Amino acid sequence: MSEQNFDLVVLGGGSGGYAAALRATELGLSVALVEKDKVGGTCLHRGCIPTKALLHSAEVADVSREAEKYGVHTDFHGIDIAAVTSYREGVVASKYKGLQGLLKARKITTVEGEGRLTSPTTVQVGDVTLTGKNVVLATGSYSRSLPGLEIGGRVITSEQALALDHVPSRVAILGGGVIGVEFASVWKSFGAEVDIIEALPHLVPNEEESISKQFERAFRKRGIGFSLGVRFQSVTQSDDGVVVTLEDGKTFEADILLVAVGRGPSTAGLGYEEVGLTMDRGFVITNERLATSVPGVYAVGDIVPGLQLAHRSFQHGIFVAEEIAGLSPQVIDDVNIPKVTYSDPEVASVGLSEAKAVEKHGRDAVATYDYNLAGNGKSHIIGTSGSVKVVRVVDGPVVGVHMIGARVGELIGEAQLTVNWEAYPEDVAPLVHAHPTQNEALGEAMLALAGKPLHAM
Repeated sequence: MSEQNFDLVVLGGGSGGYAAALRATELGLSVALVEKDKVGGTCLHRGCIPTKALLHSAEVADVSREAEKYGVHTDFHGIDIAAVTSYREGVVASKYKGLQGLLKARKITTVEGEGRLTSPTTVQVGDVTLTGKNVVLATGSYSRSLPGLEIGGRVITSEQALALDHVPSRVAILGGGVIGVEFASVWKSFGAEVDIIEALPHLVPNEEESISKQFERAFRKRGIGFSLGVRFQSVTQSDDGVVVTLEDGKTFEADILLVAVGRGPSTAGLGYEEVGLTMDRGFVITNERLATSVPGVYAVGDIVPGLQLAHRSFQHGIFVAEEIAGLSPQVIDDVNIPKVTYSDPEVASVGLSEAKAVEKHGRDAVATYDYNLAGNGKSHIIGTSGSVKVVRVVDGPVVGVHMIGARVGELIGEAQLTVNWEAYPEDVAPLVHAHPTQNEALGEAMLALAGKPLHAM
């Protein structure tokens, strides 16, 4: 048994964990980073990055099919899934190599192996005891299922979906949230028939309702089927495929069933309860400054209740490192963290929906403007429809921005600055938005709310 001492021991090398480690070393702290698999975690190896690579391949497939309407002659011969996989793995490998180099350059001690919290100041990894003045828990999440629904065979999660060596002919997807609709978008572009099963009344149900309705129209136009408002009952599988049955008796036949019903916290068997942390259904409970019930122990990312997003985890990691260093960083509420769904069309949002704003401020105190992308030159050029909806407090700040359309995820930067800096539309309206860009749609919505619309009525 050996013991090593650090200012900070981080358990988990995903987005939250490595962000905490990097920021802590910048602040002069010595850091040990424990990871049982590969640094970068789910986001880099099984989530954000590889799925977006697939979505880019899907976009290229769609563009090649439609190239003639832009005056370009192409022939579409289908999807070479081995080549797509090679491209995807190449992107991940490059980012992984870069991250390893960054951690090494910052002189972070990376410890490979499964760690376990054994006291408020120690993490055990095999025969090695890592002792820290502070400990950060960043053990991430796993693909959940439903009670009684076993993963295996033709019933798969997103991790197995990434590893498929073929394009299925027909797919059923359980869950119409971010993961479900992104894979639906990929498989439809690759030539599969797709049906989504969502128990809630809308696809992308965590978004503004008007955005969800536009999203459903877009998916219907693409030929993606979906069932809303009826819960899953059972699935049977055979050598030929699966049959999914809903509670109302409706059935769906497919080659595979993708279970995309969210992610659970990876905390079981890691010593958290034994050390005395307050837990709730597997999540680690913290205060708003991410401190757990045990002094000196912090938790970040997907194991903390709230949005499960890589950039939230990054922010948590940076926050905790600065908190430990005594910098008193600013808390960013989950509602003001931007969200992007990278399907076709994309959805991007930050802040309060109109309904939530009315609930908080009252109907008469809320104003909105919905700018249709049909009026935006760049959107017309790239062939997308959609809208940008801005929610403000009357005579007050912008409290929400909600967008749908191709590439709108790239607009979320200005939107989240506007919301988080509590800017008024009147503050944004005089700013110049380059022409022709989709960014102008945000400018037009702000002009309208400021009472001086240009290309809008």
